[in-house]
Amino acid sequence: MLAMCTLSACQSSAPVTPAHGAVSPSVLKANAAVARAADLSDPASFADARRGFIAAPTGQVRDESGRVVWDYDAFAFVSGAAPDTVNPSLWRQALLNNHIGLFKVRDGIWQLRGFDLANITLIEGRSGWIVVDALTSRETAAAAMAFARRHLGDRPVSALVFTHSHVDHFGGALGILGADEARARAVPIVAPAGFMHEATSENILMGVAMGRRAMYMYGQRLPRDAGGLVDNGLGKAVAFGRVGILPPTVVVEAAHQDLLLDGVRFVFHNAPGSEAPAEFTFTLPELKAFGGAELMGHTLHNLYTLRGAKVRDALQWAAYIDASLQFAADAEVLFNQHHWPVWGRENIRNFIVKQRDVYRYIHDQTVRLMNAGLTGPEIAETLQMPQALQDHLNVRGYYGTVRHNVRAVVQFYLGWFDANPANLDALPPVLAGRRYVALAGGADRLQAEAQKAYDAGDFRWAAELLKHAVYADADNRAARELLARSFEQMGYMAEAAPWRNFYLSGALELRQGAPDQGVSRSMMLDMLQHVPIEAFLGAMAASLDGPKAADTALKINLVFSDLGESHVLHIENGVLHHRRAPPATDANATLRLSKAFFLEMVTGSAGAKELLLSPQTQIDGSVLDLGRFFALIDRAPGNFPIVTR
Repeated sequence: MLAMCTLSACQSSAPVTPAHGAVSPSVLKANAAVARAADLSDPASFADARRGFIAAPTGQVRDESGRVVWDYDAFAFVSGAAPDTVNPSLWRQALLNNHIGLFKVRDGIWQLRGFDLANITLIEGRSGWIVVDALTSRETAAAAMAFARRHLGDRPVSALVFTHSHVDHFGGALGILGADEARARAVPIVAPAGFMHEATSENILMGVAMGRRAMYMYGQRLPRDAGGLVDNGLGKAVAFGRVGILPPTVVVEAAHQDLLLDGVRFVFHNAPGSEAPAEFTFTLPELKAFGGAELMGHTLHNLYTLRGAKVRDALQWAAYIDASLQFAADAEVLFNQHHWPVWGRENIRNFIVKQRDVYRYIHDQTVRLMNAGLTGPEIAETLQMPQALQDHLNVRGYYGTVRHNVRAVVQFYLGWFDANPANLDALPPVLAGRRYVALAGGADRLQAEAQKAYDAGDFRWAAELLKHAVYADADNRAARELLARSFEQMGYMAEAAPWRNFYLSGALELRQGAPDQGVSRSMMLDMLQHVPIEAFLGAMAASLDGPKAADTALKINLVFSDLGESHVLHIENGVLHHRRAPPATDANATLRLSKAFFLEMVTGSAGAKELLLSPQTQIDGSVLDLGRFFALIDRAPGNFPIVTR
């Protein structure tokens, strides 16, 4: 789920209220068909979502400045029958995810749900709480633990387990357990092999772009109402607060590894390269329970996440789920780090089998059709799940979808090129848009055709036509409004929460423009201190303005006084190279600084003035050349437009 910047460091203005368009008769018809196609009342799932309920929180969670990080009551409107503006199947998921609070899973196991996108699982140890996962932000994690202690007793944290490397499962670590306390009490912090690298690397290089897209995927700018954000499929929403991490003290390296944590036996099962690059599940033999992490859940997940990330291996993912049948064979309850548990051995087996087969079916049938010569869009348009899987609501596309997961399998094996030479060097959007508008006989003619498509309920074709009009002339208000209305109608029909959020965010942006602010890494300082300097320098190299630097030759020493390490950076041929080495004697300048100040520079908290005047820095050599060097580093604001250019 994000990469660091994607979920938790995305900062923008508060959600705004757009003018919602009327619901098209075509949307009403489509949503009514969805309501008839399956038993969305689903009494068994609603009973399970409520099972073990102890108490629910109310009110808000705020950060140190008073800003609201989480509002427990924001989704109180999600009740009763589905409104016309929401796909009834998605509304069902939103209702289920609205059961929030503290729940008893079985003797010795509790879950906190609805305090963030993911869950905290509490396991009773001999001396304290074994905490599984830590939510996204320090603020929500601390609030969840305080709520649990009010109802279950004020016990210390005796171990912390990170199931995988996505930020909504570790970002709130410092709200669970302070770093000093963890060291002083030698609290075991357990994570899968590769966790620390994967947890801290994904966002450093691509965090700005991924964060901007995450605003769309998680509906961060959308109002919390029936015409805006109603759910995120995996949970209600993402807590945009302060993000940290605690480095693991126990790393599970083996495929299967027994550990005794505060008197409780865990058997960990590594599943790298599945839903996350570093992930494990675990069996609790004495408690007759299985923890599925995010390998499974009450939704079809993403083989490709719309916020942007490396494509996941569907075949390997299915294989790990298949292996879980053996690991969970004696379990009486299966709980995951999103949604509600599954009780009963037969129910658990059926749940796992359906989860396994949905990924395997998408993989195998996409590969079969690729080998028959079909392209990704053609396969996505035609591939249907077997009725036995369609009827199993736990694998419906509330988060991932069959359509974009099909494209992910194609990308995994064949990449972006569909082998048609016309697409080998296609025109970029603005140039293509201008030519399509001219071909249509002008913007008015194109918009007239788009209006016909809209009136006929053919919103996809209307959007296809109108995107060219908007690319050709971003100031065309009539085209923008009709495109916004087309997006809106598709959002009202979408079963997948991220699709709905993308459509409605696009509509909002067409009407109100891009956000004033993009992503900010300032909320990530607690985590960034654990990132090696080389990772930041790699990101700096990828931010070099190559054309401006093409004829530049500069060499700069960076000496970190508090780390006892130095790095030599040099620019040649428009490329920034870096290596850890003693200061070069022929450098243009040497900058001595602390890592803390370097992080202030990385997050934008410190600029040129602070660099020159701060007592944490010392400059030897040419100040002018040092200034020239930093002037070549492009600092992307992260609020770039998405639906216009």
